[in-house]
Amino acid sequence: MATIKDVAKHAGVSTSTVSHVLNKTRYVSEDVSKRVLASVEDLRYAPSALARSLKVNNTKTFGMLVTTSANPFFSEVLKGVERRCYEQGYNLILCNTEDDINRMNANLDTLLQKRVDGLLLMCSEVNTEGFSLFSHHKPIPTVVMDWGPTDFPCDKIQDNSHHGGYLATQYLIEKGHKDIGCITGVLDKQTAMQRYSGYLEAMEEAKLTVNQDWIATGDFACEGGEKAFLEIYEKGPLPSALFVCNDMMAMSVINAASKKGIRVPDDLSIMGYDDINLAKYITPSLTTIHQPKYDLGKQAVDMLLKKIETNSDNNQIVELEPCLVERDSVKSL
Repeated sequence: MATIKDVAKHAGVSTSTVSHVLNKTRYVSEDVSKRVLASVEDLRYAPSALARSLKVNNTKTFGMLVTTSANPFFSEVLKGVERRCYEQGYNLILCNTEDDINRMNANLDTLLQKRVDGLLLMCSEVNTEGFSLFSHHKPIPTVVMDWGPTDFPCDKIQDNSHHGGYLATQYLIEKGHKDIGCITGVLDKQTAMQRYSGYLEAMEEAKLTVNQDWIATGDFACEGGEKAFLEIYEKGPLPSALFVCNDMMAMSVINAASKKGIRVPDDLSIMGYDDINLAKYITPSLTTIHQPKYDLGKQAVDMLLKKIETNSDNNQIVELEPCLVERDSVKSL
């Protein structure tokens, strides 16, 4: 691989002249510039991104940790992140944690050793008791996306999950449902707890009874949704409607219900949450709560860029508002 010294020797100029031509940091005559650029092409010289980053003290690279990119919710957020990084001239290093705190720590060490300019975190492991992001590294600009309390300096961008859970349940009530169950996420995660608390608020406001036989805990994955539905099914008569706290679980509930001969929405209405792209293509198409996933990704990058540009110590929280998307999985009573 050719070096800047090789280019200088080939063009018959100094290395500083080559640098000035390539970086346009000083006037160089047209003749000399042509010789340098010809030498660059002949030798197929590519400037070292690492060397350049050490000089200007930035790498134009962000690191991002996600629990898993296999879930369409995460991949749709990631699309917004990647697009915004591209528009702003930044590279993105993506690491999956697979809900493993040890893997998360190893990925963080790798990213911080590579001197990324900022971090985007979208993984529940950041809420693990005793976790300290910067215990072994100097703090860098960080944005936490869609998760709860943190004990390190960061900006946060998240959806108003409590309001989303309230909207979902209120819609079912407005459609005439009184017997309404809920399949939650793991309730030690703030996002899951907030969606469930929104459900409880709407039920209390409507003076409806919460039947504990119709409450089950999933894990925001298809398998967990199916298992939770079967727990409710085995306990006896089903409610008329279920608020399922994410679309992945809701789709698996529709599938599991069909296997039991239960028709959605004729026998059981299903409400989801997230509005992943697949939700509109299943049968019946899923009524759900929309999260602005693409915008969540783009705004997270913008927050990170602003943090870098202003060098601000103030931490901000931006909350994106969910909204209802009405499709075919809920019927009126």
